Amino acid sequence: MIKITLITVSYNSEETIRETFESVRDQIIDGFDLEYIHVDGLSKDSTIDISMEFDDIITQRVSEQDTGIYNAMNKGIRMATGDVIGFLNSDDVFYDRNTLSEIAKKFSEISDLGIVYGDVNYVKHTGEIHRRWKTGVKRSFSLGWHPAHPAFYASKSLYDNHGGFDESFPIAADFDIMLRFMEKYNYNYYYINKPFVDMKIGGESNGSFKNILRSNREIRQIFIKNELEPFLFYTMKRWLRKIMQRFFYV
Repeated sequence: MIKITLITVSYNSEETIRETFESVRDQIIDGFDLEYIHVDGLSKDSTIDISMEFDDIITQRVSEQDTGIYNAMNKGIRMATGDVIGFLNSDDVFYDRNTLSEIAKKFSEISDLGIVYGDVNYVKHTGEIHRRWKTGVKRSFSLGWHPAHPAFYASKSLYDNHGGFDESFPIAADFDIMLRFMEKYNYNYYYINKPFVDMKIGGESNGSFKNILRSNREIRQIFIKNELEPFLFYTMKRWLRKIMQRFFYV
């Protein structure tokens, strides 16, 4: 039976994390085992108190100082014992109750499957959808395409073979890991044509204009690191796609 390790990292997330935990509790655990790991960065608010209310679903918990979100995610990867690893941010929720069971089913059905990915809804705090990230079938990363990391599940063996997040990229390390697994090493993948999560607007890479510029710089460095060449107008292509998603849901 497939075992999925789901990791949530947090820091001072008392306003949103209860909803995140509840969405995990609501998942229909059918045909797979779930390991749920909560990695906290020594929150100063009631995040851990809330977490302890969900001991029925949280398998492992740690609350200690970290050096950033990807350092916390790497801790979770090292703690993981599942066959498949995915992440649910501390202000995100699953789109429906069948998300994890559908992911587990694909990993069970397809031999040598390395990656399952899907779509993401960006939502306002009111719950209204702001933008749909319709990932679609795989295209070249160099043309501005890539999955949304909250809808990216990979075999633990990929992390074992190629390492976790490169913490020298404090904003775009998730892009680096998806580029490595899907394009540099070309592992088998499957696209599920549905949203995996409702993701609140914000985050390190899109929270400010400064971080957007920094993210684009990091992405270019990531292409160089992985000995891959982006399309000449990569940044323009990437942002054109985001604009199209905002207005046309493509």
